[in-house]
Amino acid sequence: MRTSRTSLSAFALITTAALALTACGSGGSSDASAGAAPGGRSGKLPTTDVVSSVTKNEKAAALLPADVRERGTLRIGSSVGGTPPGSAYLEDGKTVVGQDIDFADAVAKALGLRLKRETASFEAILPALGSGKYDLGTGNFGVTEERRRTIDFVTYINDGQGFAVRDDSKLKKVTDFRQLCGLNVATGAGTTFEVTLEDNKHVCADAGEKPYSVKTYTEQGAIWGSLQQGRSDVVMSTINGLRYAVKQQPGLKFLGEFHRLDVGFAFKKGTKLAPAFQAAVNQLIADGTYDRILKKWGTRASAIDASRISPREIKD
Repeated sequence: MRTSRTSLSAFALITTAALALTACGSGGSSDASAGAAPGGRSGKLPTTDVVSSVTKNEKAAALLPADVRERGTLRIGSSVGGTPPGSAYLEDGKTVVGQDIDFADAVAKALGLRLKRETASFEAILPALGSGKYDLGTGNFGVTEERRRTIDFVTYINDGQGFAVRDDSKLKKVTDFRQLCGLNVATGAGTTFEVTLEDNKHVCADAGEKPYSVKTYTEQGAIWGSLQQGRSDVVMSTINGLRYAVKQQPGLKFLGEFHRLDVGFAFKKGTKLAPAFQAAVNQLIADGTYDRILKKWGTRASAIDASRISPREIKD
């Protein structure tokens, strides 16, 4: 499929300066539950301050390990792949914004801590928690049974898995992996989507049909470029991310939700930070900060009633 100049212009605006992608374009992600996508068709990202008013919660802070309270800082690894509303760079290519960023900053303020943020690739963060490089990580990490075996989570939204296609696709909705047989499916490397797709490839062979092909990419721009240019037939990604991306890119459509997942801050297994983070998230829910963050990023449909520590994955 040939990509028009108009499509490329809208496409490129979503791409962050840091990704330095040009002709093939780039995409992002977010939810459209609150109406128009944040920033509208221009791809401009919201910069409303929803964090500075957060005050320290002494009860939540008291749940922190003594050495963390004394140190006053935490090392955070953040995946920033140009994927709003989760995280992206502003046009300066340096300033990080996004729902994940706002929630992490707000929780840190509630706990009286400063975050030392380092950007890292999505697939590198979870292993780095175990090695002690980071105290926590953000990257729209879905809470799955496989991850719960080695990682602890403190939830702050509910997102999940979905699909998007070009407008000329014959796919109307994906409810079974057999509908993908014979197609090229693009997704992010090292994600739950890649694992899910690989684990379900057998359904095509079991039905005597040609298996679908999984095309993985480390950058969101490459994922959307493959779809726009016809090298992929369908994209599997986050519900919020897909809703945002199709609003920014002419000629694409969201096929709906496939599987919901809780999303949370990630920690090494056995962390003592979880109770404090859970209490801080619940404070943000109670004082209205939580809703202001969701409203800013257009993701109110992802709201949770209360934060939980490593909840079990609910199978549809």
